Amino acid sequence: MNTPVQQTLPFEEPSLHLERLEHIGQASVEYKPTSAILTPATGFMDAYDYTLNPYSGCSFGCTYCYAAFFSRNREKRDNWGYWVNVKENAVSKLGSLKRSLDGKLIYMSSVTDPYQPIERKLEITRDLLNIIAERHKPKLVVQTRSPMVVRDCDLFRLIEDNGGRVQVNMTVTTDDEDIRRTFEPYCPSNSVRMRAIAEIQAAGIETCVTMTPLLLVKDAYAFSESLLKTDIKKFIAQPFHFQQGKFIANTREKAFAIMTEKLGCKPSLFRDEYMKHYNEVFKVLRESLPNLGEGKDGFAPPF
Repeated sequence: MNTPVQQTLPFEEPSLHLERLEHIGQASVEYKPTSAILTPATGFMDAYDYTLNPYSGCSFGCTYCYAAFFSRNREKRDNWGYWVNVKENAVSKLGSLKRSLDGKLIYMSSVTDPYQPIERKLEITRDLLNIIAERHKPKLVVQTRSPMVVRDCDLFRLIEDNGGRVQVNMTVTTDDEDIRRTFEPYCPSNSVRMRAIAEIQAAGIETCVTMTPLLLVKDAYAFSESLLKTDIKKFIAQPFHFQQGKFIANTREKAFAIMTEKLGCKPSLFRDEYMKHYNEVFKVLRESLPNLGEGKDGFAPPF
């Protein structure tokens, strides 16, 4: 059941943290304060004004994720997918913000998915959206790979009704569940994600499917047809980043093994064969999908 929209904003942090360390699935969860909840956008997201990350770390454990390397702690990097830090004062930080966010471009989230499994219990992302809906009129892009995002359709609608803008991006990287399980071991299946983003689209909220990175695809034509059935009109694709993305959390050999097996190549030829596969799939997608962007240009603000 969805939590009702709060009429009085909960600027005091809820008393959620009787225990300071817990586990959700395979991941340990810790609660830590943050100095700021809004971060000036730079680098890949520099077309935005701010990024907003309610959590750090990630329990989805995508083995290609570049975000792991933002951690200065080698143990944390090597155990990406097995820990999440909750920004325990995130709600009060945003609630006490004096300046207006009207018209500001905000990307949530740039580093850590805002719909971590612990969000179902804590609802920090939902509380932040509550504050945005009642106080501000930003241009908000929500990036996730979790079907939990459907829970907050009421708040996305309220933000829009109050003068803001919202687009929800859903990451879908492949049509091959063997590949998905290897590279995204703790993520929901792609079919579940597709149903979720189709539901958001049907609710009248702007949507986009982000195939970033686009991994191996079994059948590009069937994949394209399944994407079209969602009725979504915006798509973004980009290849695996060989310089930034790295296989971590002890999955390197397994990941390479399944990729080279499916590509039918030697490990030494992986990069060339992968890019050949990507270009072939992208050509099919470009011919059949409306409004298909690529790389950083594709992630330009949609409003």
